[in-house]
Amino acid sequence: MSGTTGLKRTPLNKVHRDMGARMVEFAGWDMPVYYSGVIAEHLAVREKAGLFDVSHMGEIEVKGEDSLSFLQRLTPNDVAKLTPGKIHYNALLYPEGTFVDDLLIYCLGEKHYLLVVNAANTDKDYQWIVEHKEGRVEVINRSPEYVQVAIQGPEAEGILAKLVDVPLGDIRYYRFIRGKVIGVEAIISRTGYTGEDGFELYFSPQYAEKVWYALMEAGKDKGLIPAGLGARDTLRLEAKMALYGNDIDRTTTAIEADLAWIVKIDKGDFIGRDVLARQLKEGVSRKLIGFEMLGREVARHGYPVLIGGKEVGKVTSGSYAPYLKKNIGLAYLPIESTEVGTEFSVLVRNKEARAKVVPTPFYKRKK
Repeated sequence: MSGTTGLKRTPLNKVHRDMGARMVEFAGWDMPVYYSGVIAEHLAVREKAGLFDVSHMGEIEVKGEDSLSFLQRLTPNDVAKLTPGKIHYNALLYPEGTFVDDLLIYCLGEKHYLLVVNAANTDKDYQWIVEHKEGRVEVINRSPEYVQVAIQGPEAEGILAKLVDVPLGDIRYYRFIRGKVIGVEAIISRTGYTGEDGFELYFSPQYAEKVWYALMEAGKDKGLIPAGLGARDTLRLEAKMALYGNDIDRTTTAIEADLAWIVKIDKGDFIGRDVLARQLKEGVSRKLIGFEMLGREVARHGYPVLIGGKEVGKVTSGSYAPYLKKNIGLAYLPIESTEVGTEFSVLVRNKEARAKVVPTPFYKRKK
């Protein structure tokens, strides 16, 4: 267990070690980066199924008489459109329109919500929410009460169906229901952070190992394998899903991040609205784009991006894309250089390597 002193551990930590996972520090947690290898796990999710431990994510409950109006002021997306059983993608923003965090909001019931936030930001987000609390609202950090596992891939529904007491076909994309997984009470949702179909299960940590092993057993003949953070990162990049700390942070606005679709200017006032309304009207000077390398070089996070020999930004995410068999990435480029087909350079080991802007998402699953 050397090197893990002081790190938080999910209730599945022993399972990962018993299964031979390569463990790394991530956002203060001791987490599996891979088991059999990033590429093998990535391809399993695209073609069959992968099982992820995402228990490091945070869960914050917001409830009470004024919870809807409070969340409307706190976030840019329209929370009023959520009815019980629905989920949407949203954000916590600073007054500058930049990101405190991105998150999912689950509508558990009338005036009752669960906010699923990034692991590294759980405490910061909780503080932010509490500091901005208005009216009759209760805010509770429920993170220690949930273990969260995600089963992702084309075989996910068939595997999970063997273990649940609810019809999974009734759960549409960005919906959830309450049901039992091998008799364990759970929230079963269908969102995914991989670009693939799949489900997330939220349930009591005491059943973590039992449910994990039941899923692995149920998926044995369907090619299910455990998957770590490495594959989760390459999968979400192929699907052009933003990663907080890389692609979005305190320095990037929702409009610059190509997330204008979560900004509902007409719903009324919310934190950051003035800046975002101005950017929607007047435009932005830079935007997050997807690119493909034209040679064999791999662009990594932090590599300088150049246009005409001048540095204009940095790669926010970059990797070999195992399913697409291409080297891809995300970067902020000056708005005049964001057209699909525009070429630029990435500085890879002090040499300029050619890249071009391509349409995103890089990968879209066939329905």
